[in-house]
Amino acid sequence: MSRPGSSPDEKGVSQNGDPGGQCPLFTNTLNAPVSPETRLLSAFARDTQARKVDLAGREYYSEEGKPFELRLVGKIKQQLSTDPTLHPEYPSSLGLREFTRKATEVALGKHSRAIVENQVLGVQTPGFTAAVRLGAELLRCWYDLSADWCGPVYLSSPCDDSLAGIFQAAGIQEIPSAHYPTGADLSQSQWAVITRLITSRRLFPFLLLPTQALCCGDMERDAWPVQHCASLGMELLCAQSFSHCFGLYGEAVGHLLCVLKQNSVLLPVRSQADKIVRSLWARPSVGGAHVVTTVLSNSAHLVEWQGEVKHIVERCMLIRAILREKLRLLGTPGRWDHLTQQGGLFCCTGLNGEQVEFLSNRRRVYLLPGGCLNVSAINCRNLDYIAESIHLALTSSL
Repeated sequence: MSRPGSSPDEKGVSQNGDPGGQCPLFTNTLNAPVSPETRLLSAFARDTQARKVDLAGREYYSEEGKPFELRLVGKIKQQLSTDPTLHPEYPSSLGLREFTRKATEVALGKHSRAIVENQVLGVQTPGFTAAVRLGAELLRCWYDLSADWCGPVYLSSPCDDSLAGIFQAAGIQEIPSAHYPTGADLSQSQWAVITRLITSRRLFPFLLLPTQALCCGDMERDAWPVQHCASLGMELLCAQSFSHCFGLYGEAVGHLLCVLKQNSVLLPVRSQADKIVRSLWARPSVGGAHVVTTVLSNSAHLVEWQGEVKHIVERCMLIRAILREKLRLLGTPGRWDHLTQQGGLFCCTGLNGEQVEFLSNRRRVYLLPGGCLNVSAINCRNLDYIAESIHLALTSSL
């Protein structure tokens, strides 16, 4: 690869002794814009106040405030590390076949018509973001067959600040302002209205399941919108993450599900996915995928895992209920029923940008920029302080 502005036969030595006499290639590199979340993490790290509280983390935190590993997952990791039948070999570019089969089943249900009629492609990805990126690349590839398509893509508001960037990196530039991570869980009747709107406007649904099982405590119930769309015969993409519900934060276990109109296009779509994957990450890692597959393939493991997940969900719901009651007793303005009407790991508080800034600057309580917080980061040691801080954010002169 030749440098910009150079010719193949240029020779010579620079004054500092470097051959070629060229300037360093990266001299004029500009700083990329800092994301709001990165800025938040930096501010929290610099904060020296003892009472600072981080409610913007992505992991599930225990009552002790530490990232939590499920006991079953720890046991299975140990078993797999001594399993003589597992060999250190590369997986397929599309991932472990048994993992993609199980991931597809927990999204669509075992008896889904799309599965029975072989209209489904599953691809293991190195995390949730990679699943979204692969989906975006496939969309661009499909639409480019007939036109130079670059959008629009409609994202919900608020949504994760990285989502727009993922689509833009795939060459899709028109991104009007994903449900991730607002915590604003919709009812089945609301989803039915949305699917009718999608159909009438001829939109393509790209569904996200970043914390599957941590809303209702059941993977298939949390995937009801996906199953509903598929039951209507809709084509769709769905990005799944197994990092949250299995505590596999370091392993980055993701999955992209493609539901197609007819199985005659399955092989072409598979070939396109394979081509894209080989240019992005070549092959996913298998450690976390083996753990997920082991749990989902064994009924005894599945029951034990569901019990641990149920405890997580119940603790999050209890925290929501106590926080709502604390705010009520403080006389905090507004209604706070939405805290318990939502579910899952993340909670959309409804606080605006000024109030979020007040919490970080004046009370050292750090939320995501859109006012979303990680419910599991609230515990018995910081609950009263957080409730009082939210009350002050709404009643003090900002």
